[in-house]
Amino acid sequence: MATIIIRPRARLFHGHDWVHDNEVLKVTGQPEDGAVVGLKDQRDRFLGSAIYNSHSKIPARRFSRQRQDLDPDFFRRRLTMASEYRDKLGLDPRARREVWSESDGLPGLILDRYGDCVVLQTLTLAMDQRKDLIADAVAEILQPACLLERNDAPVRQAEGLELHVGLLRGTAPAPFEVTLAGLKFGLDLPGGQKTGLYLDQADNYALVAQQAKGKRVLDCFSNQGGFALACALAGASEVTALDISAEACAAIESNARRNNLSVGRDERPARPLENETDGRHGDRPHLHVIETNVFDWLKAATTRGDKYDLIILDPPSFTRDRARLNDALRGYKEIHLRAAQLLDNGGLLATFCCSHHVSDAMFLEVIREAMVDAKKTARLRASYTQRPDHPIILGLPESGYLKGHLFELVPGR
Repeated sequence: MATIIIRPRARLFHGHDWVHDNEVLKVTGQPEDGAVVGLKDQRDRFLGSAIYNSHSKIPARRFSRQRQDLDPDFFRRRLTMASEYRDKLGLDPRARREVWSESDGLPGLILDRYGDCVVLQTLTLAMDQRKDLIADAVAEILQPACLLERNDAPVRQAEGLELHVGLLRGTAPAPFEVTLAGLKFGLDLPGGQKTGLYLDQADNYALVAQQAKGKRVLDCFSNQGGFALACALAGASEVTALDISAEACAAIESNARRNNLSVGRDERPARPLENETDGRHGDRPHLHVIETNVFDWLKAATTRGDKYDLIILDPPSFTRDRARLNDALRGYKEIHLRAAQLLDNGGLLATFCCSHHVSDAMFLEVIREAMVDAKKTARLRASYTQRPDHPIILGLPESGYLKGHLFELVPGR
């Protein structure tokens, strides 16, 4: 086994499993990219087994503290452990993440299950080279009717990998319906977005919707409408869903009908009647969908003087690397400033950040600055995180990427 000697004070010595390029002291044995290498300190003490890619900014990712190869038995064991862990948590085996990369000891491997189908992503070279071994383990342990490859994530390019979508095993499914957190969603796995749905937010749909009854709700960056649907079903008096993607807006409309909700497309939804605060809609749609640039729409709504009781901000990651962190923080501040201006006194803001480059401390600081500029006082009501099928590993902060908080504007302040 080729070996990488790690520099002193590298993060590996503090519980992390990544070795960055500036933490490599020496490479011995001329390992091929994608190979398994041993990790050692300067005193020749063994630190574990890792996958290797000399072209990555993270050339080594540890997957075991023991000497271990990536053989068929290894993949069967790790996949079994991951699935049994989710069974123990009581997570629906027909709509969950089965493998979450380093959190399940499989760096760069993601497996999502929807009904009888499993969707695979390999985001590291070593896992991509071993797709056949992984597919064999999936077939044996999970026994899906089909295994689809959705390797169109741009992050693959950092590992020198091409983008690709295709069928690995079985027959590609026609569009079908899946239930997630009590909500019905339509899925087109070969042609839809990402690996299907944002499973990490599933628990938060219901938690945020607990605040929605009788309220005017604005769901920004709605994607397939999870928060909007949950709030409408919880009795919101008005729900407006915003997204820039025509495909996403069509999915929201379709999903609304699947959940027996009426849906409309108009720029400014009708306001509820004075006595209509209990979620009864009469002939008005439960849900309004607007295809728009959310930043522009929020600015225009502020100028109009629109007001809402509950605003949900769940944007995609504003940055994929640290070089653009300041731009991302400016974007987060902008949408929080507009949201604060659109909320009535006592209004609620449920806000999320899914970038691991933005720490929770940074996120809270941006929100504080936005509230200062808006001349509002906010108090923290609750905090949210990702669903347990996306386990967070102590020592690996990147595994705990989803941050969420519920704020209430303090009346009279």
